[in-house]
Amino acid sequence: MPARRHPWRNAIVTAGVLLPVISFVIWSSFQVSEYECELCMTFAGGDACRTVAGKTEEDAMRGALNNTCAQLTSGVTETLRCERTTPRKLECRELKGG
Repeated sequence: MPARRHPWRNAIVTAGVLLPVISFVIWSSFQVSEYECELCMTFAGGDACRTVAGKTEEDAMRGALNNTCAQLTSGVTETLRCERTTPRKLECRELKGG
């Protein structure tokens, strides 16, 4: 069995693949949210409120809706019905310094 000529080649290729992925994860974790939405929902006899921050106002609203409905429902059908229900309260604001 011949000796390996370039054992470092695999290490360079691995680092070349992993470094950009790790860098992106670290960079994205430091991104500041620019909007915050509070959403309150009454559905199927339950009531819940959630506040979520997001990069865009739409992201924050969608996150608040998803989190609130997840608290109030079980199952896909109920979740879809909840997400189509008009919220009792929806307030969004732009965060300072975002």
